[in-house]
Amino acid sequence: MARGRLAGWPMCRPSWPAYPHLMTNGLDLALPAGRTWRDRAVDAVLCCVAVLLGMVVLGVVKEQGDLPGWAAEVDPLLGLVACCALWWRRGSPLAVALIGLPAVALATSALPAGAVIVTNLALRLRWRQALLMLGAYVVCMVPSGPLLSGAADDLWFDAAFSLAYLLTAFASGSALRSRRLLVERLRVDAERARAEHERRLADARRGERQAIAREMHDVLAHRISLLSVHAGALAYRTRQAEAGAGPALSSAEVAESAEVIRGNAHQAVEELQEVLNVLRADGGGEPVSLLPRIADIDGLVADARATGQPVDFRTELTADAVRDLRWQMHRTVYRVAQEGLTNARKHAPGTPVKVRLAGGPGGGLTVEVRNGLPAAPRADGAVPGTGAGLTGLAERVRLDGGTLDHTATDGTFTLRARLPWPAR
Repeated sequence: MARGRLAGWPMCRPSWPAYPHLMTNGLDLALPAGRTWRDRAVDAVLCCVAVLLGMVVLGVVKEQGDLPGWAAEVDPLLGLVACCALWWRRGSPLAVALIGLPAVALATSALPAGAVIVTNLALRLRWRQALLMLGAYVVCMVPSGPLLSGAADDLWFDAAFSLAYLLTAFASGSALRSRRLLVERLRVDAERARAEHERRLADARRGERQAIAREMHDVLAHRISLLSVHAGALAYRTRQAEAGAGPALSSAEVAESAEVIRGNAHQAVEELQEVLNVLRADGGGEPVSLLPRIADIDGLVADARATGQPVDFRTELTADAVRDLRWQMHRTVYRVAQEGLTNARKHAPGTPVKVRLAGGPGGGLTVEVRNGLPAAPRADGAVPGTGAGLTGLAERVRLDGGTLDHTATDGTFTLRARLPWPAR
């Protein structure tokens, strides 16, 4: 049984507190900087249990009479040293392993502490250091059996027992090491996934804000431009009448203009309210009025003509052909026509505007708005532009897989969108 002491094989890895970053198989383990109260309690209990079990093992071996006199006197002291060294196993695993090496080789009472030391080596030291220390324990324990027993009859049994003892403890430490690495990897992956989720969430929120800004612009710019045109016409006629350059407005004309302005303002407020409802909604789609269709372009043209804007609207699309188009495509076509009419009204008031819709399934869909360029710079009272309309419109068209271009040549400004229209 001399060999049965299984020299506790200190876990071959530096303690977690001593190595704040331990590279293992490409994984950087972030280790705690010091022991917690739980760690101290565990270490204290472990030392006491090792002392108790060491005394039991020593008593059994003494009863069998396997120890020479000198070994029986030294054994308790070496066993106590190995047990006390366990208190520093987290911070100095290599030093603890070196201290425990002679104790495990010569003292039967160091058997329980030796198992903890060897397990600690596999858990906390790098593999090269762990294997070197394991080899040192094997070399020291094999010849110690005949030395302690005084005979070589049980040499093979002692050698096999020592190897089994050391390899079992080392395997236990390796298993604990693998488990901690797995937990750490899962923690790192979870943090990475959480960061990625937060990034995607931030991107989604930014995209939503941009979409809201485009929708607000598209919904309100048209109505505001109509209000500006009607109010400007009313002010112009009033100034002309005061200057004696034209007839005065009758009360019926003033009332009619005021009613048109009120109606457009009311419509603008309702459309804005619907956009806000979309922001507050939990889901379920958008309000119907925020889903304009190609057929609603007739209403846009009618509103533009009511302000005195000459608009020529022609379409090659039939109701049957556009019925199967996605609602996003309907809305994009509508917004392109709306933006073209609004820009013409703001930047080139009074010039003729041509709106054309053409295409078919499999051949794509083209929306084109043409208007003449103003002959003179814009007046001070003209409706200002934000410069965001065409930018937002280009992004909307691009999201639908199409392209948007605008050119100003030969005195004509052309806004043209080309959208894909798959065959049925």
